[in-house]
Amino acid sequence: MRGLLRLSLQMPDGRHRAWLPRHRVARWVSLALPGPAEITVRIVDVAEARRLNREFRGKDYATNVLTFDYAREPAVVADIVLCTGVVEHEARTQGIPLGDHYAHLVLHGALHAAGHDHRHAREARRMERLEAELLARLGIADPYRRSEEPR
Repeated sequence: MRGLLRLSLQMPDGRHRAWLPRHRVARWVSLALPGPAEITVRIVDVAEARRLNREFRGKDYATNVLTFDYAREPAVVADIVLCTGVVEHEARTQGIPLGDHYAHLVLHGALHAAGHDHRHAREARRMERLEAELLARLGIADPYRRSEEPR
């Protein structure tokens, strides 16, 4: 069944609620996952992000987004975890609107849930192109092009 999305949005700290209204997060996830999906998007602080990254990836630092994918058929089932502190810092240092960065990271996490990856250069280029195409449909600039431009 095309387009059926069951979305749970967990935001213990409501500071970012303005940038992450349910309808916007649902649009971002649906854009990346046009088929049936059960997705939980959880917004966490640096301590929780660091703990999850250490526990599940063996990396002792907070990261911007983690995706825990559980199934791809008959529906994509995944948790996408976003770290407020890291996302804020990246948006500020890259000079991009916080909402745009959240859109990018939700799309990125959802693409991981669908099986896309960036461990190898070819995979990374393919995933970056897809992210840029999806972001363009939202009217958001290509974050990878921005990082390549001279400062």
